[in-house]
Amino acid sequence: MTFTALHRYLGEAPGPLIDDMVDRAIAQGLRETDDLDWKSELPPRGAITSSDFPKDVAAMANSGGGTLVFGVTESQKSATGRKDTGELNETSERALRSAAVTAVSPPIFGLEIVQLGELGNQCVVIVIPPSIDGPHLIYRNEYFGAPIRNDADTVWMKERQIEAMYRARFDERRRSTEVLDKLYTEAAAMRTPDGPAWIVAVAHPRLQTTLPMRPSQAIARMAFEQAGVNALVYVGRGSPHPIEDVDRGSPRPGLRRWTARPMMDGNSRRWREAWLSIHDDGSISLAAAVGGRPRSRTEHNDDHVVESKTVEVAIADFMGMIREASDRLSLGEYEVKIGFEWNKTERLQIWTTDEMNYPHAGSTIPLAQYSPVEATVRANVEATDFHRQVHDLALDCVNQGGIAHVQTIKPPSG
Repeated sequence: MTFTALHRYLGEAPGPLIDDMVDRAIAQGLRETDDLDWKSELPPRGAITSSDFPKDVAAMANSGGGTLVFGVTESQKSATGRKDTGELNETSERALRSAAVTAVSPPIFGLEIVQLGELGNQCVVIVIPPSIDGPHLIYRNEYFGAPIRNDADTVWMKERQIEAMYRARFDERRRSTEVLDKLYTEAAAMRTPDGPAWIVAVAHPRLQTTLPMRPSQAIARMAFEQAGVNALVYVGRGSPHPIEDVDRGSPRPGLRRWTARPMMDGNSRRWREAWLSIHDDGSISLAAAVGGRPRSRTEHNDDHVVESKTVEVAIADFMGMIREASDRLSLGEYEVKIGFEWNKTERLQIWTTDEMNYPHAGSTIPLAQYSPVEATVRANVEATDFHRQVHDLALDCVNQGGIAHVQTIKPPSG
């Protein structure tokens, strides 16, 4: 779902951007505001970074996000008509995204760029997400400044404003760390005492937003189902998926969340126990048994032994859930934390597999302590970019155990 300044001022519910919205904005003479700006022309492709575009994007991000509409003329800040921008090809779109990353510091990711209208009457809408990384600065040779919106105008921040925004950034980071640690502690508590090693993975949206509505049970159910489909893109069906070991069809309510419980049937095993939750704010929690898996019909790994491919599958499920939550709830970046919990009587071992696909210790590094892997995941990027993040996150998780390569998550092509 998308909810932009155009939606807000036209009284629209969250939904896709459509050409009729621009026509109605012009008919109503909508005025520019701190989160809506009319532009008659796109910046020249070869001079985007030296144009006002980076300043406009940074100002919107510093002001809580906003919408730039190119292809609309204005008079006294009010929309008056349309002016064709021409077709926006892939190269031009890539140049706009690049300018928001290379000409602004810290970079701004996650622009939503939509071309509307028919040939000869086209416009381009660029939605700039709110940011907690402010102040975003613009550099011009030896000088820099932090732009911000002041109603319909863009002005430069004063020293005290910049100071206050830096303070807010650091406070938000501390808060985010506290929330993530709390989520991790709650998820880790689901582990069966004296059972096999568990993987615990939690994610929290970097930007605290108020969602239009709390996710319903139906939305949670569809999110769990689609997350499983997403995971298969990354790893296939080489190993059991934790997301297939929970009751995705009947998530139960919890404290501001929906939780899929372990499947309670005759095939249940202690090494197949898993819990999965989607929280009302878009956070994700996964806790799943990954140690003590069977090596054959009669033999099992020790409880402190975890196979690399099992870790990769769990990461794929977890990331598939993040991707789905981001799509459904219009969320961007996530902070993630992934670790292992076990009884500590033996050192944790992450095993690889040999040429015959049998697990073995190889060059594993027995771990008395596993340092949780923490990272920022950009969930609203192109599929190939997200796939690459799945690969890299799984690699970080197994590297700590002495494993040099992931086995089932292949780096995406392209």
